[in-house]
Amino acid sequence: MLPYFFLPLLFLSFVAVFSSRSDMTQGPVTLSRVLRISLLLLLVLVAVSLMAVLIGSAKIGMLSALRELLFGWREGSTVLAPEERTIIFSIRIPRVIFAGIVGASLSLAGVVFQALLRNPLADPYILGVSGGAAVGAVIGILVGAGAVPFGISGLAFAVSILTIVLVFGVARTRGEMPSNTLLLAGVIVNSFFTAVIMFLISTSGLTELRSVMFWLMGDLSLAEGSEIMLTGLFLAAGFVVCFRYAKGLNLIVTGEETALQLGVDVEKTRKQLLVAASLVTAVAVSVSGTIGFVGLIIPHMMRMLLGSDHRLLLPASMLFGGAFLVAADTVARTVAAPSELPVGVITALCGAPYFIHLLRRKTL
Repeated sequence: MLPYFFLPLLFLSFVAVFSSRSDMTQGPVTLSRVLRISLLLLLVLVAVSLMAVLIGSAKIGMLSALRELLFGWREGSTVLAPEERTIIFSIRIPRVIFAGIVGASLSLAGVVFQALLRNPLADPYILGVSGGAAVGAVIGILVGAGAVPFGISGLAFAVSILTIVLVFGVARTRGEMPSNTLLLAGVIVNSFFTAVIMFLISTSGLTELRSVMFWLMGDLSLAEGSEIMLTGLFLAAGFVVCFRYAKGLNLIVTGEETALQLGVDVEKTRKQLLVAASLVTAVAVSVSGTIGFVGLIIPHMMRMLLGSDHRLLLPASMLFGGAFLVAADTVARTVAAPSELPVGVITALCGAPYFIHLLRRKTL
């Protein structure tokens, strides 16, 4: 029952953001406004992360765990047993940080792809990056690459990079990459990799099947310091690149001809953003698996609340996406305790009804 104490906090946090909508959506986007809203969403992320650390299948008192987090660094102030401290500091905290980084990465990439392709259904996996990473990961699982550091995630990342190169190469026409051609190339490559994955699954044994299925639906249970640091570095670099081109992205969304007339190098901006978003996605998918709907619904949610200016939309989506995935992962690891669900199950259960509501709201 513990996860149900967690969900109201996320709901109230979202209501707090929604209740400030009139202040958020009115007026020009200024630095102070971006900082104010980003700080509010950062507080939401911190609150959700704190609750996620305190909640788990292991029976650890929430007040004792909170006291340990706040005062455990003092000598003689430890109130938890050694095994309980290990659970808090070596398992839960790294996993919460990992989930926040992955959720932020997928949301950031989702914003960029939806804007560049001008397609509301675009998500971070639309160019086939997830399919390539999945093939690499499945091969790694079947050959036992998990015994080697970065074995599975390394193979997944390598194949996803090859996928990016392949899709960009197929879509390139006379030195340019038209959006429609790029989109079609991604869909075709993703379909091919899906067939390869089905072949590999059908020929694998039952021992590896559960690991494969968990990875394909998102698995954050293997969070390690090196993977957290790598994913965080790529996220930070990707955000810097994307935010640098935020103004140009605003103009591209209104129309490429308008952007060109206003001095935006559309082709250069598109290439830089596509590469940055694809790399951020490739790293996130290679270490966490395929987690659906995060990069699809979070940009839409923030766009409805905050408007479509990417100087505000990029940081807001990144922060709230991190909070959303932390919440989803907490429910995934506790709702069926001591068993654990793939986090992609929870994101799909949350994301699909919301997206149906969004579609009906747009069409009715």
